[in-house]
Amino acid sequence: MKNCRPDVGNGVRFVVFGAASESCGEVKDKGEGEGEGEGEGEGEGESVSSADASSGSSPSSAFPRRFLRYVALGDSQSEGLHDYDKRGEPRGYADRFAEAVAVQSPDLCYANLAVRGKRTAEIRRTQLEAALALRPDLATVVSGVNDVIRPGIDLEPVMADIEAMYAGLSGVGCFVMSCTLPIPVTGLTARAGPRIRVFNARVREIAERHNVLLVELESVAMAADLRLWDVDRIHLNPEGHARLGAAFAGCLAGEPDAVWQEPLAPGPTPGVVRRAASEVAWFTRFVIPKIGRMVRGRSSGDGRRAKRPEMTKVEPAGSR
Repeated sequence: MKNCRPDVGNGVRFVVFGAASESCGEVKDKGEGEGEGEGEGEGEGESVSSADASSGSSPSSAFPRRFLRYVALGDSQSEGLHDYDKRGEPRGYADRFAEAVAVQSPDLCYANLAVRGKRTAEIRRTQLEAALALRPDLATVVSGVNDVIRPGIDLEPVMADIEAMYAGLSGVGCFVMSCTLPIPVTGLTARAGPRIRVFNARVREIAERHNVLLVELESVAMAADLRLWDVDRIHLNPEGHARLGAAFAGCLAGEPDAVWQEPLAPGPTPGVVRRAASEVAWFTRFVIPKIGRMVRGRSSGDGRRAKRPEMTKVEPAGSR
């Protein structure tokens, strides 16, 4: 977990599913195997040699095994806000990660249950059961931002919900991935830094208990570069989503120190007046409306449904 060196079997027994149909519909059990990544026949559990790796679109090393059914749980980051495809639909790091995995797992099916604005308790309540019903062998759980940005938040219930999701998915043999949160280093958002550090420390402890593979973002200075974030400073922009998708792919392949961590080229340093004006504009445009929604008990995700609630086939990266 700590060094992004995945244990193929995730340290638990796992169900070996049959091959996925073209429609990514029902799967049938082929039996149970030990968590060693050794399935029978094609599909889940089959190890992948480096010769199977596709150049360019995925890490140079192979993933630990082939996957058939990937599900993403989370909030707006996993939904993919501020990174849109040609149709204007959210894409995001999870779609990009799925495309990278599909290079070596051509039968991969993918569902994304994430909905913007959701706090961890809501993600557990509305997405965990649905995710388990899809019978994934790979899952990402990215949650917590909408909790830790709230001053005075009690982290205990948040961590309990995260542990329930890690345990629920890994307990059925799903290979689970997650990440720590980057630490804001400038402006008013930096005030959340101490809470985020406490949150990240707890996430590491829980991930260790459940053999969850973590992408470590707190220690990567690049992840806090505002040029990778949308103007609201909450959501990644397309470059940020691309790098986070590459981070998950690199971590899964055992290459945590990959190109995604390279810092952006130095840019101009704004003066004091410009920085102050930027802070005021950001606070007025984004923070005040968000505080208003929080006070009213509203969320940007109210009434919204998951963008990809069912398993559908994935086009591998580079195939478009």
